[in-house]
Amino acid sequence: MTNSLWQRQLSDGLATMTISLSEGQQEQLLAFLALLNKWNRAYNLTAVRNETEMVSRQLLDSLSILPWVQTDHLLDVGAGGGLPGIPLAIALPDKQFTLLDSNGKKTRFLNQCVLELGLNNVSVIHGRAEDCQPEQPFTQISSRAFTALENLVDWCGSLLAKEGEFLAMKGQFPDDEVAALPAGWQVKSRHTLAVPGADGERHLLVVGRA
Repeated sequence: MTNSLWQRQLSDGLATMTISLSEGQQEQLLAFLALLNKWNRAYNLTAVRNETEMVSRQLLDSLSILPWVQTDHLLDVGAGGGLPGIPLAIALPDKQFTLLDSNGKKTRFLNQCVLELGLNNVSVIHGRAEDCQPEQPFTQISSRAFTALENLVDWCGSLLAKEGEFLAMKGQFPDDEVAALPAGWQVKSRHTLAVPGADGERHLLVVGRA
């Protein structure tokens, strides 16, 4: 029953968000969700346990930032259960995605997803952001419920290109976090995200060097 419900929720949600994905991409998204649901029981990858909320709060929520992904190679920090990185990678097969997390259980899950879903455009790094040394800095770095903005720019600033930007996904607008941003950083734009079926506010903050 869950699968047909998820299928309907996904196709309806994508239509509402005017996101056009092939049948194969939608099947990949649902296969990812099934993996996440299965592994979550043992690995505690996400706080969402209610299966009727999973499409909205995990897939559609992740895809809500699609219009702002402009880079050819996105770094997703604190990737956890692969949100938003894996749904974005499925939706944008021509772009590269690197998923970084310091939790070994979570990166094992992410590697399993890459293998089972055949995601040739995704690489997984097990480690701390502060210790990561990419060949070249990233022009965009996404984060979803990872850490406060102050920590994000502190830990990951060295991974970001000079003109690059953080795509920080938040619930309610974090006035206190914005106020605490260190000198040299600013919120370049803020966007209210509309996620079908999701309660509560969702925001995207685009943060860059001042």
